Amino acid sequence: MNKLLKVFQYFVFLLLMVTTVFAKVTKIDIISFNDFHGNVAEDTREKGKNIGMAKMVGYVNAAREANPNIIVVSGGDNYQGTAISNLTFGAPVSKMMKAMKLTASAVGNHEFDWGSDRIAKWSEEGNFDYLASNIYDKTTGKPVTWAKPYKIVEMDGVKVALIGLATEQTPYQTKAEFVENLEFKPAEEAAAHWVKFLKDGNAPEGKPDVIIAITHIPSDQKDQVVLGDELDRLTKVEGIDGVVTGHSHRTVAGTMNGKPVIQAYKYGRALGKLHIVVEDGKIIEIKPSVDAVENRKSDIIPNAEVAADLEKQTEELSGVLGEKLGTLSGDLNHDRGGSLTELGYWATDVMRKYTKSQVGLTNGGGLRRTLYKGDITMGDLYEIMPFDNQVVIAKVTGKQLRQLIDHGIGADYMTDGQFAGLKVVYDPNKEYEHRIVSITLEDGTPIKDDEIYTVATNDFIVSGGDKYDFKDAVEIKDLFIPIRDVLVENIKANKGIEIPNISEILVDVKDVKAPVSSQGKIYIIKKNDTLKKIAEANKTSVEKIIKANKFKNPNIIYVGEEILIPAM
Repeated sequence: MNKLLKVFQYFVFLLLMVTTVFAKVTKIDIISFNDFHGNVAEDTREKGKNIGMAKMVGYVNAAREANPNIIVVSGGDNYQGTAISNLTFGAPVSKMMKAMKLTASAVGNHEFDWGSDRIAKWSEEGNFDYLASNIYDKTTGKPVTWAKPYKIVEMDGVKVALIGLATEQTPYQTKAEFVENLEFKPAEEAAAHWVKFLKDGNAPEGKPDVIIAITHIPSDQKDQVVLGDELDRLTKVEGIDGVVTGHSHRTVAGTMNGKPVIQAYKYGRALGKLHIVVEDGKIIEIKPSVDAVENRKSDIIPNAEVAADLEKQTEELSGVLGEKLGTLSGDLNHDRGGSLTELGYWATDVMRKYTKSQVGLTNGGGLRRTLYKGDITMGDLYEIMPFDNQVVIAKVTGKQLRQLIDHGIGADYMTDGQFAGLKVVYDPNKEYEHRIVSITLEDGTPIKDDEIYTVATNDFIVSGGDKYDFKDAVEIKDLFIPIRDVLVENIKANKGIEIPNISEILVDVKDVKAPVSSQGKIYIIKKNDTLKKIAEANKTSVEKIIKANKFKNPNIIYVGEEILIPAM
């Protein structure tokens, strides 16, 4: 009996050995980039980070040589953003897509910047598919025809399904007129539908072994933890094996709800990878990683043919792009991480003065990068403000103005609003849209709730972009003048830009120091203040405050108003 058992165990061992020897292991790499925004030229400045289209193609070709089982995808926002791309409606980007053999791209919000008609053309020119399973045509009630809901790619016998998903933020982060006939359904609902469709074997290509969501859904990562509300809902969908993200311009390589997630920063400065190992149709591993190629640009060999195409395109546009407008003595900063910037203040200040308005206001995402020291060219202006937004004059009450400015302070879904013509004190620890402590015109005149103020702004946010609310504006007048033209005219007239001092324009309340004089100190009236409360807190009397400030009506005081607290 023991001998029979040993013989049986021996044969089982041999069977396992044979099975192991003949088990088929396939390794597939999904290479991704996102938010390229037309950055086809390499940034050759000393600290330049963009690697450009020739090196993007060179990188992918080298990866394909190392592992032929490569699928190249994009997380969307491919074309709009630089002069050379904008002026050609993305022609060089399409050449890059075709040269790197891009398989598919998610639909980003900026894919709509020239209308949805361009999307199908880009797909044809770049020889790839746009994927969007959650964008529906309101007129037909069906998925849009210019994108596919999914695509199945077979690599060495392994079928990988790619499901495309757009972010729910798209309707208010692109011009309303371009998406008014589209419905953006929740990503998790669309994903669940198409996962079931694929798992049930309804696709003509057969059941996939792996299902990856290719999305323009935002993500972030802090202390190794992957973040994102929309992403959290998506990664809870059973059957999704991994997610490529975009939109938020972050570097992400981790897991959420057990699903691997990547995002490759922006502008081609990084490339993401999902390394997939499949054994006999079963997923063994999916490992997320991001290669920060911006740190080793010199190691990447550019594709010569693509480089030549770019050089030819650049030469054709050199007369426009190279036009010198003026000079800049130092960097005009625009750190899109938050708060008011020098570039944002300058641009809105030019807008308000051009229209003779009291206040200038624009969305921070409408300005794309810092303007660097040296000559200012037309190419720079296209890159700083790539959108063809127009100047709009709005008349709003003081209460509405306060709400508009408050809306742009510390939002978690957009770059902070930019403004000029005001001085604002805010408390970052207060609830969003309730952070303003005081607000005055730049000359110190308090903003009064019931008075009317003129605001120079743009047609994007007036129509609800970035969730700005102008619905109750007293009057709105579109001048139909491109903001970029106004900025160009100003630079030419002044032969450059003088860097503004914005240290006292938007101030954290903790940094405010009450001015003190021989007569007393200045106090800024806060919400719910009364003269009695102010007097008690400052150990004086209501009568003395009234006398020191010569109030005509002491029963009416305004939030943000500066008053004198008389010396004891």
